[in-house]
Amino acid sequence: MLGTSARLLRLLSLMQTRRSWTGAELGARLEITARTLRRDVDRLRSLGYPVHSTSGVAGGYRLGAGTELPPLLLDDEEALAVSLGLRTAATSSVTGMEEVALRALAKLEQVLPPRLRRRLSALHASVVSLPRSGPTVDGRLLATIAAACRDHARLTFGYRGNDGVATSRRVEPAGLVHTGLRWYLVAWDLTRADWRTFRLDRITSKVATGASFFPRSPPEGDLAAYVARGVSLEAYPIRARVLLRAPIAEMARKISPSAGALESVDARSCLLHAGAYSPEMLAAWMSTLGVDFEIREPPEMREHLRHIGDRAYRAAGLRVHARAPRPRLHGRTR
Repeated sequence: MLGTSARLLRLLSLMQTRRSWTGAELGARLEITARTLRRDVDRLRSLGYPVHSTSGVAGGYRLGAGTELPPLLLDDEEALAVSLGLRTAATSSVTGMEEVALRALAKLEQVLPPRLRRRLSALHASVVSLPRSGPTVDGRLLATIAAACRDHARLTFGYRGNDGVATSRRVEPAGLVHTGLRWYLVAWDLTRADWRTFRLDRITSKVATGASFFPRSPPEGDLAAYVARGVSLEAYPIRARVLLRAPIAEMARKISPSAGALESVDARSCLLHAGAYSPEMLAAWMSTLGVDFEIREPPEMREHLRHIGDRAYRAAGLRVHARAPRPRLHGRTR
């Protein structure tokens, strides 16, 4: 039979792996009587662990949330995952998290057994993070907006748009989306009576919370898809539709949702909706995808592709042949 201290740790570990246990199940796992189990539960409570119990035939024990954070028991893989997560948080785009994450990481590494410390050192030595060049977001602002999304509370804040114009916005927040580089708030704009996407780094004033509201259905049924379409298409002055001669699954491995939206056409082709600041940028990108494609819109991309092809011929030391007659454009153009 386990000693008292070891038994308490075992009991705590069991209660952290499942939402609820019956007294009989815990007693059988620990090989103790119901009376000893009750004493051990009382010891956990005295250490700050909120263990809830119910009586009766269907009664049992459940580990709840308390007013303070008690010690946690982590297995080897959990400890490594938390450590890597803290290391990543120390270089994240959220300001104020760096020092906190490093303090938590130091505490965790201090209590790791030697075998885990060696594994963790090997992981940290092998993983190198590229410096982030994107905008940062204040951690308190992020927490305030996240709480408003959870509580369905209206928000008021100053915002600087893509054109640099400052406005005051009143919104009903639906959720936050992180693309890996930027944080976005998806919300129903009360003044414009429509869904809008806001970059958190462009919020220019303190966020004020207001009255609660009844939540609406998310746009397009998915916040991430809505933001992906906005950042890959609607934010750019040039928008293109390109037929790619490859299955959508193959192209999805090459084109991220933030770069373009893919639409299946048949088993061997798909349609790409993407945007850019100039036709030259779109034409150059299409030529790097490694598949045959057909420009649907805009038609001026065809001329830019011709120029790229001419330069490629000259770079290869080949003679540029006379241009063939301009082919008929497919699809409607505007």
